[in-house]
Amino acid sequence: MKKTIITVVGNDTVGIIAKVCTYLADNQVNILDISQTIVQGYFNMMMVTDTSASKKDTGALADGLSALGDEIGVVIHCQHEDIFNVMHRI
Repeated sequence: MKKTIITVVGNDTVGIIAKVCTYLADNQVNILDISQTIVQGYFNMMMVTDTSASKKDTGALADGLSALGDEIGVVIHCQHEDIFNVMHRI
């Protein structure tokens, strides 16, 4: 299993979850765990996904998600689980 961490942050608008999840489904990415909150109009979502069935590598998925984020007005980051863990280790 290739786990990837995806974060989505920005102003809350209609359709953020739908558009991100549609992109993931279209690219054969399975959502294993998801957490989403809205605080005073700010949207925050974190997903743990399995990208092993996707034909795209993590870099290509990250580029596609970043472009989608630009389109819908949020910032989307996509990182392999190992990189995410190293970056967030105390």
